[in-house]
Amino acid sequence: MIIYSRNRRLRSNSTIRSLVQETYLTTNDLVMPLFVMEGKNKQEAISSMPGIFRRSVDLTVLECKELLSLGVKAINLYMKVAENLKDNTGKEAWNANGLMQTTIKAIKDAVPEMIIMPDIALDPYSEFGHDGIIENGKIHNDKTNDALAKMSLSLAEAGADILAPSDMMDGRVAAIRTVLEENNFTDVGILSYAAKYASSYYGPFRSALDSAPVENLDIPKDKKTYQMDFHNSREAIDEVLKDVAEGADIIMIKPGIAYLDIVAKVRQAIDLPIAVYNVSGEYAMLKAAAQNGWIDNDKAIIETLTCIKRAGADMIFSYASKEAAVLLNN
Repeated sequence: MIIYSRNRRLRSNSTIRSLVQETYLTTNDLVMPLFVMEGKNKQEAISSMPGIFRRSVDLTVLECKELLSLGVKAINLYMKVAENLKDNTGKEAWNANGLMQTTIKAIKDAVPEMIIMPDIALDPYSEFGHDGIIENGKIHNDKTNDALAKMSLSLAEAGADILAPSDMMDGRVAAIRTVLEENNFTDVGILSYAAKYASSYYGPFRSALDSAPVENLDIPKDKKTYQMDFHNSREAIDEVLKDVAEGADIIMIKPGIAYLDIVAKVRQAIDLPIAVYNVSGEYAMLKAAAQNGWIDNDKAIIETLTCIKRAGADMIFSYASKEAAVLLNN
């Protein structure tokens, strides 16, 4: 039998494979999440996330300089907030002299080219570890939106380039866009976590910031009343389209690896840029397997991030961004 069509012809050597390669991963695709803590010249390893640290502001600035030298041009900021500053209102989030605001100003002064995307959510500032204000045992959506708008304005004033609301409250993109427009921050973007699922893959992140819901009989035990049910996909499209209508500039899908079907469906539904979060649990699993010698760390990092881009991502938030940049540069 004569076989006229042979796909292997285009796989026969590395040069031919490169000619027909469909997806390319570059440092321009990467966003590095960074954890910031109080103090000076301080660095703490996060045990569940090998190679990731909480750093004081001065060391965070140095890290940003190194990231930029590697070609990583954007960061996503999170704060480790002191317990005495936490309450149910989250008011420390819009303290003009707060840790987030101080960090943004320091980075912009030292590395003005770096694009800063601070996390917009109340959980690091909440005494209950929830993303919203609790009233009568429930998350109060609209009061939380008011708080998020105050936080957003404060971080825009500090110099943030793109705000990244990760809370999943209904209507919060419109609330943030309104306060930005009313205060002449028309150039500050919104990267909306439009399809953020209630996932078990967030564990290492929550331990890094002590932002898991506290054990309290009178509050929700988890975040399932506002984050999405992982059984659903059509709902994700609805969430995305609502945030686009409210003025989002970029759409986030989170988590990443286990949700690439959602990425592909959203890519077909919208033309806006899509960000995908390669989350802490995904990173931790890769690192654990690599440390046990079960997979090749470097190859797995590049394959994972490339597959996320292949699914439709325009940018990837990943704790492996720095490692990937080194590998891509070499």
